[in-house]
Amino acid sequence: MKNFVLITMLICLFACNSNIENTDSKTASAIASPTSLQYEIVKIYPHDTSSYTQGLEWDGNNLIEGTGNYGKSMLHIMDTNMNTISSKVKLEKNYFGEGTTLFNGKIYQLTWKEKKVFVYDAKSLKKIKELYWPYEGWGLTHNDSSLIVSTGESNIYIVNPETFAIQKTIGVFNNYGYISNMNELEYVNGNIVANIYGQNEIIFIDINSGQVKHTINFSNLLAQANVKYDPLSVDAGYVLNGIAYHSGRGTYFITGKCWPIIAEVKIK
Repeated sequence: MKNFVLITMLICLFACNSNIENTDSKTASAIASPTSLQYEIVKIYPHDTSSYTQGLEWDGNNLIEGTGNYGKSMLHIMDTNMNTISSKVKLEKNYFGEGTTLFNGKIYQLTWKEKKVFVYDAKSLKKIKELYWPYEGWGLTHNDSSLIVSTGESNIYIVNPETFAIQKTIGVFNNYGYISNMNELEYVNGNIVANIYGQNEIIFIDINSGQVKHTINFSNLLAQANVKYDPLSVDAGYVLNGIAYHSGRGTYFITGKCWPIIAEVKIK
């Protein structure tokens, strides 16, 4: 009987230890929730309310903007006062412009469903070539060697700038699982910065792991900028969309589709 009791006690002890180890393992592997960052408005600039912003990126002190909508899509360059200083490149009516980025002296512009990428000379804005992209085009940015593309799904793609061949696929996730609807993109210091389409949220994604590290809520941005109306009251598509990081100032420029303002903000 004593031996039976001893064996029973050992079995119970082993089971308890196993449960503790399993609990510790689950705790250690839990995904940390993103931290919430704050912002401070530095300055407010005017924005053309006919510009359905899809891509926004600084080139020194020139701001490149690509816009969308069939029959209205275009590409142009603005100065620091948001005045257009280039001729506007207008896309043909059957193309819906999407994200843009500057890389090695070329400006790349996605199209939404047309599976084409337009490549322009950055100085003259003359079209150099067209590339093929098999998915929908949403957001576009780059790191030191490659372009980075979002498609509205939960994956972000690292692609070859010359051929648009996929080099790497990154699944984007937070503590609740995979997330989608990442639209306009910006690459800053190892993070892909993206806005979530239809929301006033911008997320910071670790480019190596795909994990969302930080979030920022811009729900009050227009009110803080003293905008007297909600663009969504004009059109349900006039959502926040447009992120441009100015490395010289260390600030972000945030706007939306047909918004009346571009806000320069400091993240803290």
